[in-house]
Amino acid sequence: MAAFIIEGGHPLSGTITPQGAKNEALEVICASLLTSDEVVIENIPDIRDVNNLILLLKDMGVKVTRLEKNKYSFLADELDLGYLQSDEFVKKCSSLRGSVLMFGPLLARFHKAVIAKPGGDKIGRRRLDTHFLGFKYLGAKFRHVDDRNVFEIGAERLKGCYMLLDEASVTGTANIVMAAVMAEGTTTIYNAACEPYIQQLCKMLNSMGARISGIASNLLVIEGVKSLHGTVHTILPDMIEVGSFIGMAAMVGDGIRIKDVSLQNLGIIPDAFRRLGVRVDVEGDDLVIPHQRHYVIDSFIDGTIMTLSDAPWPGLTPDLLSVLIVVATQARGSVLFHQKMFESRLFFVDKLIDMGAQIILCDPHRAVVVGHDHQVTLRGGRMASPDIRAGIALLIAAMSANGKSRIDNIEQIDRGYENIESRLNALGAKIERVN
Repeated sequence: MAAFIIEGGHPLSGTITPQGAKNEALEVICASLLTSDEVVIENIPDIRDVNNLILLLKDMGVKVTRLEKNKYSFLADELDLGYLQSDEFVKKCSSLRGSVLMFGPLLARFHKAVIAKPGGDKIGRRRLDTHFLGFKYLGAKFRHVDDRNVFEIGAERLKGCYMLLDEASVTGTANIVMAAVMAEGTTTIYNAACEPYIQQLCKMLNSMGARISGIASNLLVIEGVKSLHGTVHTILPDMIEVGSFIGMAAMVGDGIRIKDVSLQNLGIIPDAFRRLGVRVDVEGDDLVIPHQRHYVIDSFIDGTIMTLSDAPWPGLTPDLLSVLIVVATQARGSVLFHQKMFESRLFFVDKLIDMGAQIILCDPHRAVVVGHDHQVTLRGGRMASPDIRAGIALLIAAMSANGKSRIDNIEQIDRGYENIESRLNALGAKIERVN
């Protein structure tokens, strides 16, 4: 197990470029299973979750070639279909959340798959019902194998239909879209997720020969085709990493430029930080966050306390609430955070309270932060990263704290952030990785 030792109080300055988007990478890499032609993907982040998915595809028989840094070729022309039924495959899928995105492509191309409950962050119940219902609408049948605790899914053919999703699940939408692109007839998906990474997936599939319309809306129409061909695709910058860097710049920045952020795909993320009083300037496709001695939390027009809550796109992504909570601890004013989409993501605030933050955890979904306005600095301590996003939030808190901090279980941070300590040390941080 690895840990970070952080010496707090060192200001950051300079320029940093966000990595490729983790969530998009998982989707488009799995989409390469839909064709026997070569698929080239650029700007793939070098992070644990993505690397483990690539290793799993290699085990399945996909020919993976690293063309250059962050650029890979995938050729799924000779998959080991026997391996896809094995206990070893099921075990590896159960430890990797992103593996769930393989089942739509496998069902579309080979008409069968074995599904185990995937791993990932421990942030409450993350059900797969939307995926299953979508596959069922398309004509798939399920059978639970008790002794292996897996579902076998199969269909002689998939047939397009109209479906209204029970929730705008991002991975659910991605899976159903990938299953539907080669189904017979037309599939209409209402209440589809429409975040930028779903848009990117649909654009990639169209470049492979799919016929998807309604991209960027919550109503997707897919005309099934018989086969798909290869393509070249470039992954967007990771909006969550961009938001994380804005949070770092607010807490410990002495002037930071975040390069090439793809501003039109950030949605309301910059405005969420502006509501906490953080100055976020736009220069071309860069964000510049100047040093601020104080930042003041907005109130609503009627003077009531500011509330920030997560919501499906184009609402505020739940992945950034932990970072926003840390930033609020040093603001002037109070703010209520309402985490609606997951059940356990606020429990990490206990660690911030131990560091001296003034936070009232109302229930598993709501927390009130009373900002210190830099009058009281957080104090260093020892903590463990419970998930990717809480981990980066704790790292930001530790960089702003007095004294040294230790964060254990940083493998969770490595799942989502590429070489993070070296990139931050280049800006002036003092972070050491130890085993």
